[in-house]
Amino acid sequence: QVQLEESGGGLVQPGGSLRLSCAASGMISTIFIYAMGWYRQAAGKQRELVADLTIGGSAHYVDSVKGRFTISNDNDNKMGYLAMNSLKPEDTAVYYCRARGMRSGQSVDYWGQGTQVTVSS
Repeated sequence: QVQLEESGGGLVQPGGSLRLSCAASGMISTIFIYAMGWYRQAAGKQRELVADLTIGGSAHYVDSVKGRFTISNDNDNKMGYLAMNSLKPEDTAVYYCRARGMRSGQSVDYWGQGTQVTVSS
């Protein structure tokens, strides 16, 4: 199995910055990860894609974070990152890391447990 663990969340004032990290562990060497991404779920709302990055370097962002958030991956070390700048109260949510890949010809899809980000003065 593969585990994803997020870190870096916390309380920050509006306009502040945070950097989230996602560490993959377990039987990671048996899996080809072709995309890692970040999702968020605010209280009372559905989970939404924040940013996604493929191994080929193709990045996608939800419109509300474009220009403020940057996704990056360290494929060698199976790490994912989300740099968040100019944070707004509406960015408050639980942020989840997701890894998609292939193992023995089968698609696999893993999620972390989430890390809370609270933007408030």
